[in-house]
Amino acid sequence: MEDVFGDSRIMAILRGLPERETVELAVRAWDLGIRLVEVPVQTPDALPSLRAVVAAGRERGLPVGAGTVISLEQVREVAAAGAAFTVAPGFDPAIATASAGMGLPHLPGVATPGEIQAALRHGLTWLKAFPASALGTAWFTAMRGPFPQINLVATGGLDARTAPDYLAAGARVVAVGSALADAEQVGLLSKLC
Repeated sequence: MEDVFGDSRIMAILRGLPERETVELAVRAWDLGIRLVEVPVQTPDALPSLRAVVAAGRERGLPVGAGTVISLEQVREVAAAGAAFTVAPGFDPAIATASAGMGLPHLPGVATPGEIQAALRHGLTWLKAFPASALGTAWFTAMRGPFPQINLVATGGLDARTAPDYLAAGARVVAVGSALADAEQVGLLSKLC
């Protein structure tokens, strides 16, 4: 995951949009300097959007991940679609293993110290803190104490206005979605890159 995330501070999540709009928002994110894009695939009709964004990202040499990957079938589908990494709302060792077996780094969701420990035992140090807005910034600060080796990606309910607070609290990356469609927030996002 270190190779995928590098020094990025923001990841765009493009959920549930038509193919054309998904690509347009991905391009907007890339033009702002947000190099990480995730396209959730919780339903099969999201796969064409993933494929289209993967193709657009390939032209720029940028990775595109597949989100909400919660089944082994989805791991196979997103690997075939060209995803560079997988993301899940929770930690499932079978999904993490299958993703790794397909050559895809995996970002599992966690919300408790026990889930963090389980992910660490599986060799995963990049973790999606979900839902970040419900966990709050104090959770990020608290988890950094016993788990200094983890890299947290704050996901769920964040926007360009709240993202700086989560970065300051210890998140390595913040994920935003609808902020890319809000003209006021786009300017704020560009300052975070």
